[in-house]
Amino acid sequence: MENELKGKSIIFSAPSGAGKTTIVHHLLSKDFGLEFSISACSRSPRSHEVDGKDYYFLDVESFKKKIEEDAFVEWEEVYTNNFYGTLKSEMQRIWSKGKTVIFDVDVVGGLNLKKEFGDSAMAVFVQPPSFEELENRLRGRSTETEDKIRQRMEKAAKELAFAEEFDHILVNDNLLDAFKKAEKLVENFLN
Repeated sequence: MENELKGKSIIFSAPSGAGKTTIVHHLLSKDFGLEFSISACSRSPRSHEVDGKDYYFLDVESFKKKIEEDAFVEWEEVYTNNFYGTLKSEMQRIWSKGKTVIFDVDVVGGLNLKKEFGDSAMAVFVQPPSFEELENRLRGRSTETEDKIRQRMEKAAKELAFAEEFDHILVNDNLLDAFKKAEKLVENFLN
């Protein structure tokens, strides 16, 4: 992204179910000058999701075309033909308003973004208190099939191994404590 506007970025990554989205939404409600980076994905919207608000929903062919056009800062194929990525245009949109981009991305995406942005980014790994608790949270959602839960747990086992590669590890065993710790990290990074 040479010769383009650059600003600061805050990256929250975690295995599915660790609570990163809840923490990111909390931080967005505070007065930090943050704006959520809306990811692009190639899956269908869930019933409550809105295109351009929750994700930019693209079909698989459109997503692949954008990859060819080098339109992404980072992207990955999470499962077969299930792509997620961050559009360069989305970063520019937020930085042009003088805001800090905040990401809610999976672990590989978070590490890719940190590599891309270096010291102008802070990468936080949200860690569940235990593997068992993570499974309980996924089951508690009641939105996943048994097969999806198994897939997510296998992926989580691999993702937990990357925690040390992040700037900070935030253990989410108590949500209010996690909120306070996250606020402190953001304050320190932005000042």
